[in-house]
Amino acid sequence: MERKLVERLFVGADEASVAALAALRCGGSHVVWEGTTASESLALIYGRRLRHARRRGIETKNLACAVELLGRHQQLVRLGQIRATDSSWTFMLFLTEDGGRLIACTGVRRTHV
Repeated sequence: MERKLVERLFVGADEASVAALAALRCGGSHVVWEGTTASESLALIYGRRLRHARRRGIETKNLACAVELLGRHQQLVRLGQIRATDSSWTFMLFLTEDGGRLIACTGVRRTHV
């Protein structure tokens, strides 16, 4: 997906979306993968990641909210990712099946930069 199309997905003002958009506009890498995954599965996976991050003290942005939104979505989800140019943050994008709308965005600080 083209960079400009990814930028247009960000309409929310949550901390992760603002930071992901800034990373993208500063030259961060991005990808939106083909295929979809059930939102329920992603809610379980990212719920585990949330618990792991909390136990390890890993900084995240909007992860708890993303888990909640995925749990409520009940439809297929397309995934995307943005990496900050300095690799300090990785942002996951959870999109509608057609890639036309952002369901949730979360970020995790990378501990091994």
